[in-house]
Amino acid sequence: MFKHNKKLIATSFIAVCATLFISNPIKLEAKQNDSKLDAYIKFTRVLNLIESQYVDELNTTTLINKALKGLLSNLDAHSAYLDAKAFKDLNIQTKGEFGGLGIVVGMKKGALTVIAPIDDTPAKKAGIKAGDIILKINNKSTLGMTIDEAVKLMRGKPKTKITLTIVRKGETKPLKINIVRDIIKIKSVKHKIIYLDKNKKDKVLYIKITSFDSKVVDGVKYLLQQYPHIKGIILDLRNNPGGLLSQATGLLDLFIDKGILVSQKGRDKRENIVYKAHEKGTYKDIPITVLVNGGSASASEIVSGALQDHHRAPIIGEKTFGKGSVQIVVPIGKEDGIKLTVARYYLPSGRTIQNKGVTPDVIVYPGEATKKKENEFEIKEAELKQHLKAELAKVDGNTTKENNSTSENNATSQNSNKKEKVITNKDLFKDAQLKSAFDILKVLILQKGK
Repeated sequence: MFKHNKKLIATSFIAVCATLFISNPIKLEAKQNDSKLDAYIKFTRVLNLIESQYVDELNTTTLINKALKGLLSNLDAHSAYLDAKAFKDLNIQTKGEFGGLGIVVGMKKGALTVIAPIDDTPAKKAGIKAGDIILKINNKSTLGMTIDEAVKLMRGKPKTKITLTIVRKGETKPLKINIVRDIIKIKSVKHKIIYLDKNKKDKVLYIKITSFDSKVVDGVKYLLQQYPHIKGIILDLRNNPGGLLSQATGLLDLFIDKGILVSQKGRDKRENIVYKAHEKGTYKDIPITVLVNGGSASASEIVSGALQDHHRAPIIGEKTFGKGSVQIVVPIGKEDGIKLTVARYYLPSGRTIQNKGVTPDVIVYPGEATKKKENEFEIKEAELKQHLKAELAKVDGNTTKENNSTSENNATSQNSNKKEKVITNKDLFKDAQLKSAFDILKVLILQKGK
């Protein structure tokens, strides 16, 4: 009897557990569904109330579009609703040609901040700098304005004027800067040569990447093929606001032969992607230094951070902007869409750059490099005789021959510079960050030789 009862109790206990196990998820799901339903009902009530009683007549489509704008802008600074014009502009921008000022903005601590002005654009020529806070666009305050609303105001017909009122660190009062809009054509990859010595035998390749549009990887590959015997590379990512992830990983793959380049992780497992290097076609032995500053963002931070994590290149300059989130653009109609943050980027070491940025290995602030003032009488012994001859010629008035000779040398120098853009020693001293990158690169080249 006891055994029978024992079996009965055990069976009943299992049945109760099974019932609890099945019913609890159902109750939980039902609770969640009720909560969702209540939220939808609330939204519909507010929508109906606005439609029926708001002072101005608004149709449902307009109200929904406004609601979407508000909803997405309150998620984070980079999610946004894209109307037909914004959706079209975004597609044009990634191809490397668009209309406007040539300025990339972001939200930093709630303020509309210049990430970077793009080289050779109206904004750059007018004097806009990375880190400037835009207080007004014409006479409209940017307080409470979304990034997309600001961009829409700044874009316009070519040759039309716009005034930006900005707050700049170090200035005692806001500055008003007048800019004339133009068609923005981005040349994303530029280069120059720096000679390692006076003999002009060995060269360093200086590569400036202004943004990561669809032409970057091909542009850098072309340069590496054109200069197969370079001793080192200075990669300048200063004021580069980012761009396409595929171009950032493609560029890294040129210089890193194995391991993780960058990974992204999101709530949806489909967004969890790891990008790895490939050994084939890698320039793994070329010494590199990288320049960054507060205008380096997104793809620039991925490139500099990954090269730093792999100990492939020292990073020189100032701390980067700190934009490390992933946005996807999803069409939701025939012409409009939404830009939604779905994941965050993680560097090979596992660290994130979102709101943190990349800290350089060597901090160097912008400005001219200091150097000892040259004294005309501090001359090497080998040059003394030539110097005294030149001084004697000045006294005797026989300067024609020397001047002609000097003019000929200058002409020759100018002609050679036309063929190949060269960064001179004088140019280096005008840019303390570039000078530091060059000096560190020379050390790396010497170490490689040993």
